[in-house]
Amino acid sequence: MRRPVIGICTYLDEIRWGVWQDRAAMVPSGYVDAVQRAGGVAVLLPPDREALAQPDPVLDLLDGLILAGGVDVSPDAYGADAHPETDVPNEDRDAFELALARRALERDIPVLGICRGMQVMNVAAGGTLHQHLPELVGHEDHRHTPGRFTDHDVRLDEGSLAERATGEALHAAKSHHHQGVDVVGDGFVVSGWSALDDLPEAIERPERRFALGVQWHPEADETSRLIAALVEEARTAV
Repeated sequence: MRRPVIGICTYLDEIRWGVWQDRAAMVPSGYVDAVQRAGGVAVLLPPDREALAQPDPVLDLLDGLILAGGVDVSPDAYGADAHPETDVPNEDRDAFELALARRALERDIPVLGICRGMQVMNVAAGGTLHQHLPELVGHEDHRHTPGRFTDHDVRLDEGSLAERATGEALHAAKSHHHQGVDVVGDGFVVSGWSALDDLPEAIERPERRFALGVQWHPEADETSRLIAALVEEARTAV
């Protein structure tokens, strides 16, 4: 039996390696490592303009899809004006990932959205985002220090995909975000809440095989079962 192929949507950033500095399509290695530890083949997916109208040739290569973290989704994607704290968007990445997410959900391809990826899934289904959570909750504890994760607990709904995938109802999460789900997208339900303030931390689409978004970073936690759960579901299609 061949190994399941998991596509990981990439960042597009200026990075430095050796004597070079250039714009690169990349992901933190934790995503790749987690897929490979679970027995999957990790394939990086940079933005592809041809896929905006025809995402199927990309999705045909995959058994599962990870929408990775990164900069804020453009408010244009959900009909809002930009908040002063919202990142300058990468519109090529937004358009590509929204197209993949919509079509993957239609085709019932297993999808895991991580941090930004959860927000992409929500927007792809017609939902909206809070653009700067400290104004809503009155604290910075979801991103207390740039470049460092916040550790906090997440309460997961009993019997939900989120609970089954993590293996526990109270999950220790690593977060680094200042935006979050506002209006929940069509077909999705909230299945996890932050112990800090009851903000949505997990969304899922119950009628799909595996359509889960989490607001935390399982790729940064080698003990997490989440990415392995996606790989195992993808294996059933191989």
